[in-house]
Amino acid sequence: MFWYQQPPRHGLKLVATITAWLQSSYEEGYSEAKFDVSRDNNDYSVMTIKNVTSSDAAMYFCAASDH
Repeated sequence: MFWYQQPPRHGLKLVATITAWLQSSYEEGYSEAKFDVSRDNNDYSVMTIKNVTSSDAAMYFCAASDH
């Protein structure tokens, strides 16, 4: 699963990925301290943004891959 952020008037930025084995990784500038990503096997994934501020305003997208 892939989690993306799209700030107003900007393109998509990859925030984090989480594998079927529940291994998560974060792109530069993003961390688990701010963006908590979890997954329940292959059924669903949740990203929680901690201590939300106005600078977090954006559209957030989740994408899945069969690979």
